[in-house]
Amino acid sequence: MNDWKKLCALDDIPRLGSRVVKSPKGDIAVFRTADDEVFALHDKCPHKGGQLSQGLVAGKIVTCPMHSWKIQLESGEAVAPDQGCAKSFAVKLTDGVVWIDV
Repeated sequence: MNDWKKLCALDDIPRLGSRVVKSPKGDIAVFRTADDEVFALHDKCPHKGGQLSQGLVAGKIVTCPMHSWKIQLESGEAVAPDQGCAKSFAVKLTDGVVWIDV
């Protein structure tokens, strides 16, 4: 069962950047790509817990600012040869508004 919550306007998230959302499950980083796609991941790198929201977005990958691990925005999976996964959350964009399923 989905529990969609209105998050913000798409324009409130910088292009190639992120916005952090507080939740009972911990901080969630909501990312916006250059093509205005939106993804959400637990704001914690699976390597050493770095804040993914502070990383650089390129394509559909965010690079952790601590040790440069690359994390796929679509799945939360680390890019090989690194191994690990940041929990991903469902998001949708409707009429310029970002919704998240927490």
